[in-house]
Amino acid sequence: MKLVVQVKLLPTPEQASVLEATLRVCNRAATYASQVAFAEELKDRNGLQKEVYADLKARFGLSAQPAVRAVKKVVDAYATLRANLRAGNLGPPTSKRYRKAVGAPIGFRPEAAQPFDDRCLSWQYDARTVSIWTVAGRMRGIPFACSPDQLKTLVAHRKGESDLVCRGGKWFLIATCDLPDPEVYEPVDWIGVDRGIVNLATTSDGTNYQGRRLSRYRRWQARKRAELQRKGSRSARRRLARRKRKEQRHATHVNHRVSKEIVSAIAHARRGCLSPHPHPPPDSCWGWVYATRDRPVVGGSRERDEVCTTERNKRPCTTEKVTHTGYGTLRALVHSPRSASTASTVSA
Repeated sequence: MKLVVQVKLLPTPEQASVLEATLRVCNRAATYASQVAFAEELKDRNGLQKEVYADLKARFGLSAQPAVRAVKKVVDAYATLRANLRAGNLGPPTSKRYRKAVGAPIGFRPEAAQPFDDRCLSWQYDARTVSIWTVAGRMRGIPFACSPDQLKTLVAHRKGESDLVCRGGKWFLIATCDLPDPEVYEPVDWIGVDRGIVNLATTSDGTNYQGRRLSRYRRWQARKRAELQRKGSRSARRRLARRKRKEQRHATHVNHRVSKEIVSAIAHARRGCLSPHPHPPPDSCWGWVYATRDRPVVGGSRERDEVCTTERNKRPCTTEKVTHTGYGTLRALVHSPRSASTASTVSA
């Protein structure tokens, strides 16, 4: 099971300027590679790398491994776009949003996140510092801050790429951690969870988590933003910048707190969790079984697995297995299509 750990970098002003220049150069190189891939209709990594590798090193001054990472970043972006098109997330082919997405090459913001592998980035856990490749050479001794639990997870399970992110003038590294596979058990019972806006979550046991306080907070934030925008002074603009993303962070915290309470009760009772799919396919009855301690259920989850429910068309279905992890993940691995006589297992 893969999780991500976000740590905060604490660079000096000189180091921060070099990191910013590195992001800008890498994203300019990725935009150039994206234009070539769009013009030449190159979809595979090897073909695109063969076409632009020398240009990325000569025109943008990238070393070998950062050039390879830029190519991989472009290929992954186009793969994500194709997946969204197939899933219908951008509307039908005749929609304006669909045509805009396929009619131009993908562009990368100057400060978009940049992936680094172990050849470009190394961690010194004891000193809590990192060493990272930059356009000015290797930069060593950049301190980072994280909780003891995060550090323990990094030391034991970090594996793969880490993304360098600049958000609101602050620097972060988002590291991928590969945790052991969870324990598998059969649930003794099931609990349903219905999500909404007025009521954030309502369980089949009768527990109701109201969203009245969160809605009131959102309205208060909207009034404050409007007041500051009407003033238009320099201090008002500074206060608006400080308030940026504050509402989103608060809503994420509320969702996480509610989901953690639900999942803890479910995991303690060794039960399964069912939540209706908001857009079920017309030929199937679907649902989600989830959630994790570190990832929100209410308002969306990053891990969504399909499970057959009897809510749609009132068809019975068979559950194969449910997974429980130390992080509170619950999974059901069954999909029962209308046309099939028996349920088929969906791989995790």
